[in-house]
Amino acid sequence: MPERRLRRLTGADLAALVALERAGQARPWPTARLEAALASAEHAVLGLEAGGLIGHAVVARQPFDAELEAILVAPAHRGGGLAAQLLCGVIAQARGWGSERLLLEVRASNAPAIALYRRAGLVEDGRRHGYYPPLAGTRREDALLMSRPLGGA
Repeated sequence: MPERRLRRLTGADLAALVALERAGQARPWPTARLEAALASAEHAVLGLEAGGLIGHAVVARQPFDAELEAILVAPAHRGGGLAAQLLCGVIAQARGWGSERLLLEVRASNAPAIALYRRAGLVEDGRRHGYYPPLAGTRREDALLMSRPLGGA
């Protein structure tokens, strides 16, 4: 695999970002939403490249916290620690903003993501019952609310 590089994406990366979303998500973000995140001063869209865009994360700055809105690794590149690398970039970005905590929501059935977040020091704070719309053949699903303080290492 070519050398990996994590960087903040810009509007020039929109086409690659849209392609990654469509290839890796059952419900990809609309192009307009991705474009807005790239243009927003209150968001950072981080991209992981290795011969092309293979992963991304979207983090939003709030008054005291930062919220991970999305994290995605291309299906062909999953299982190799790339999501952890993206999450480290998100945490660094949130700390750079002076955020006190990192917040996120995750499908209760997404065991790999939950394990990733726990390894990174996030803990479950609560649950939103029936938050996520059903995926093919399933019912509405709960969201786990997770957070991690950012004051220390």
